[in-house]
Amino acid sequence: MAASVCRVGGAVGRAFSRTRGPALLSLRRGRASVTYAQSLLGAPETQLTALDNGLRIASEDTGHATCTVGLWIGVGSRYESEKNNGAGFFLEHLAFKGTKKHPQSALEQAVESMGAHLSAYTSREHTAYYMKTLAKDLPKAVELLSEVVQSSALSEAEIEQQRGVILKELDEVEGSLQDVCLDLLHATAYQGTPLAQSVLGPSQNARTLTRQDLVDYINSHYKAPRMVLTAAGGVNHDELVGLAKQHFSGLSFEYQDDAVPVLSPCRFTGSEIRMRDDAMPLAHIAIAVEGAGAADPDIVPLMVANSIIGSYDITFGGGKHLSSRLAHLAAEINLCHSYQAFHSTYSDTGLMGIYFVTDKHKIEDMMHWAQNAWMNLCTTVTESDVARAKNALKASLVGQLNGTTLICDDIGRHILNYGRRIPLAEWDARIEAVTPKILRDVCSKYIYDKCPAVAAVGPVEQLPDYNRMRSAMYWLRF
Repeated sequence: MAASVCRVGGAVGRAFSRTRGPALLSLRRGRASVTYAQSLLGAPETQLTALDNGLRIASEDTGHATCTVGLWIGVGSRYESEKNNGAGFFLEHLAFKGTKKHPQSALEQAVESMGAHLSAYTSREHTAYYMKTLAKDLPKAVELLSEVVQSSALSEAEIEQQRGVILKELDEVEGSLQDVCLDLLHATAYQGTPLAQSVLGPSQNARTLTRQDLVDYINSHYKAPRMVLTAAGGVNHDELVGLAKQHFSGLSFEYQDDAVPVLSPCRFTGSEIRMRDDAMPLAHIAIAVEGAGAADPDIVPLMVANSIIGSYDITFGGGKHLSSRLAHLAAEINLCHSYQAFHSTYSDTGLMGIYFVTDKHKIEDMMHWAQNAWMNLCTTVTESDVARAKNALKASLVGQLNGTTLICDDIGRHILNYGRRIPLAEWDARIEAVTPKILRDVCSKYIYDKCPAVAAVGPVEQLPDYNRMRSAMYWLRF
């Protein structure tokens, strides 16, 4: 059943066939070409409807024979307390272990009989349950999703069984040093606030969370106004709205004692955390400043800035001919095994940073050139840098929407973050509007002379002192 019912901890992957038959190639050569602008304007419209209880329904009809339908909920580890941190992740494990109407075996059989794929994931601000299936099976898929979200069995026996599974997963995650490093970065950057908490929660909570804790979590957060029923593929919006009325109209929109959960502000603290282990072969290091929130207009120039810095892996071809200056240096003087610029966005804040993996003797050099790349963004970025980055960013945005599942996820997160789906044409216009001056001004606002947060794991003796890293966040210019 692993092929049809599973949970997803990260981004949904895709595997594409590399083989192309001669007949297919000749057909493609004869096909009329479509410009990038035409493809943007020809993208299907996202339709949005709201029910009386506040549940929103959003869909995009792409004409595919398959579809992805799911519920995106505005809740994650940021809404948890120290006592119940990890409750959302625990529920993710229990989601497909049976409902009040369908025991686990019947639920799995129902999914398997449709040839469908049922998945879920939890992040710091969002939770999603979704199913990929044939378009003709949309009604059954919505019915099963409504049961999973509204009528999960949460049996005591299954809860006890999943404790052991979760504890094993927590041990396994310790082996993913990128996840460990980025969790530590959140822990130090947002110390003393809910965003410091990991999605998985501490092992102590996995041992002590009770059924009542999980029920209270559902009753507090699984409310209609915080949910979006999303579908993409061969779907009819009116049909989806009818199914939503049938299965979700009874979903509660009232809070007990009118205690509506409100997000507490998450302050950013420039600080560092080091986990030194000289027995490890490579150092894993992340440095970040506070970035823009998801709905902040500054998000687009910062995305372009990250595109300028780019990413690098030792397996990349190109070497010193890579377009990013930092990637060029990384290849030419062997600065690191890999690096990537990232921007983790939340509703009111974000982390803009660089994560890299390097040899213990190259830490100081890599940190110097990474911070130097940031200073270049604030002071000397050129027209050609911005033009290249804008093209790369546009290609990335279009490439991320390859398949109904990725489109569905994009719609769900957009509705929760912005209250609407931002079309590709609008993203394109906002990216095109970024000039070198705008980029320098925005980067100066968020990066120049700001206190960074740093997390380091492994043989990190050579990592510079925090005050030295802080002093590299500005240049003495005359």
